[in-house]
Formats: sequence, structure tokens, C-alpha cells
Amino acid sequence: MIKTILFDVDGVFLSEERYFDASALTVWELLHNKLYLGLPGDEFTPDPEEEVIRRVRRTVFAEDQVLDFIKSRGINSNWDMVFLAFSYQLIRLCEKLRPHKPEQVEAILQGPVDRAELNQLGEWARQYEPDFALDFAAFTADFAKSNVQKSELLLYLNELAKEHCQVETSQFSRNSQLWALCQETFQEWYLGDGRVASSIGRETQQPGKKGFLTDEIPIVEPAKIKEVLRELQEKGYTLGIGTGRPTIETHVPLAELGLLEHFDPQRVVTASHVLQAETAFPEKAPLAKPNPFCYVKGLLGLQQSDEQTLAYPLPIANGDEVLIVGDSLADLLAARAIGCRFAATLTGLSGQAARSKFEQEQADYILNDVSEILTIL
Repeated sequence: MIKTILFDVDGVFLSEERYFDASALTVWELLHNKLYLGLPGDEFTPDPEEEVIRRVRRTVFAEDQVLDFIKSRGINSNWDMVFLAFSYQLIRLCEKLRPHKPEQVEAILQGPVDRAELNQLGEWARQYEPDFALDFAAFTADFAKSNVQKSELLLYLNELAKEHCQVETSQFSRNSQLWALCQETFQEWYLGDGRVASSIGRETQQPGKKGFLTDEIPIVEPAKIKEVLRELQEKGYTLGIGTGRPTIETHVPLAELGLLEHFDPQRVVTASHVLQAETAFPEKAPLAKPNPFCYVKGLLGLQQSDEQTLAYPLPIANGDEVLIVGDSLADLLAARAIGCRFAATLTGLSGQAARSKFEQEQADYILNDVSEILTIL
């Protein structure tokens, strides 16, 4: 009998569209803003019109084919998506620049990559390869040559660097300076100038970003979801959250929609908690989904230490008492690792098209949207 229900947020309560928009804009900025690579070919602005946002996303994610591929391989973090998409273009740029600056490009690929290195590569690109053409669709074809899944996708960038640039490196990983740069730049876009400092500990590098946090799109009408959550509480279920969003990006929109109050505060686990655990236990990283850490933490409660959470024996003995509700393969894999039940919602990026995938993976339940959860309890 189910006693605890742990929900994902994106693709369950809130649309992922603005997250994907911010991801595409982050890649766009890293490529075209002179604070970073500053490649010619597109005029960068920190305050793009909606028409520009739509164009950038179509271009950077190749009509969402890149997004579909990344999510199909078990990646659920927008930070990882940005890192993958940008790093791939960076490798292809280095491939073009290596004949002009062989030793220098090799040194950059083998050492930590931060703003200074991107500035240098951008300068060489403008000098030696002014007509360099970004090929965003090539991402899927290159990664499809391998069978790597989940966090291995990030490490596979090292193999692509060797293939395209003949350089042995281990710099492409979630613990790299480049990954942190991608993560912080994404936060600038999503939170905007007014909120970013509280998230990453500094003001935005590029002022002028409004942010998307107050422009969230609920998947189901908030009053309807609020009633569903209230009924679940009345029936005695303990409700929690396990999300790839940082804390501020979880609390603010859910509070504004009147939903946050229905969850046990000790069971609202976010990417901020995941990053904290990765910092304390780097040897355990990555802990983002599909790693079950955030859901195990939600099951045990925030009062449990990260050490206790990481040591908790899996699969759990009382798996039938826990239900995870999510929209992605990463959520399903996390539930499987825990040994609990899983309900898939068909409100993620792929929509109804995801049904066959969840049927193939034998999800316990498949819901058109989260409001149907009462029908399976």
C-alpha cells in the first residue's frame, strides 16, 4: 500500500519549455557573446524578443532533436544539456583551429577551460576561421555512434575530442570548470539579474537578463492540481518532491501557484541539495538523476545527513509503499534503483509519444497528466 508519493516538477507540474529556452539561450551566449567565444554569425543580446528565443532554440537544439536524444539517453539536468551541447561545438571549433595552433589548442583541451580559454579560442577563430559554420544537427549523429547512457554522455566528450582533435583529455566531466561555467550562465538566464546572486554567489557576468522564473507555465490548471494535492493529503499520503531544479526555482513558482504548502517541507529535495552532497562527497558524483539520491533524500527527509542518505541500502525493503511520479526515463531509472513504484506522466518534452517508451520500460502506471493520480490509488 502506497504511503509516500515523491513528485518530479518539470514535466509534471510545470512545463519544461522555459527551461529548454534558457538552455538554448545559454549555449547561444557562450558561442556568440564576446565575454566567451564571441563567434560571428549571430548578434547576441541579453534581452531577446520572443521571436529570437524561438529561433535560437530551433537552431541550437536542431528542432529539438538534440533535446530528444539527450533525454532518451537518461539525462534530466538542464545544466548537463547545456554542457553537452556547448562542449560539442567547442570540440568541433578546436578541430578547425588545431592546424593553425596545434600546441596551443592541445594545451587548452587538456587543461581547465574557463572564460580566458574561451576568449583565446574565440580570438583565434575570428583570425583563422572567420567562416566557421556551427553544425548543431551533427551532435546527434556523433553521439549516436556510441551506446553511452546517463552521465557517461558527458565523459564521451573526451572520446570525441580524441576523435576530432587527436587530443587525449579528461577535462570534459561534471567536475570541470567548464561545466560550472555552463551551470552559472544558465542560472543567469533563468533567474535574471535580480535573483542570480543568491543562487551562484555573484552578480551576472552579462547584465540585462530578465529571467524566466516569473514566466512559468503550469501544465494543468493550478486550482485543479491544488485540489488533487489537498485530497491526497486528506487521504493520509506523505507528499514530497525530487527535482533537478535548484531550491529557489522550486519554491518560488510552486508557492506562487499555491502548491508548495501541500508538500512536507522536509521532503522537498532540489538540485541545490544534490550539489551540496556532490561537494561533500565528490567521489560519489554525479548524484543528479537518474541517480536516485534526490528521491532517497525525499523519502528519508532533509533531517537525514547526506552520508546517511548515500549509505541507505537499495533497493528498499518496502518498495510498494513508495510511488515516484515523473515524466522522464531518468525518473523511471531512479525509481527502479530504489525498488519502488513509478507513474509516468505524458506531459514532458515528447508528450503522448512517450507512451510507447514507458510501456516498453514497463512503468507501473502511465498517466495523461498528474491530475489522474487519484485514479491509481
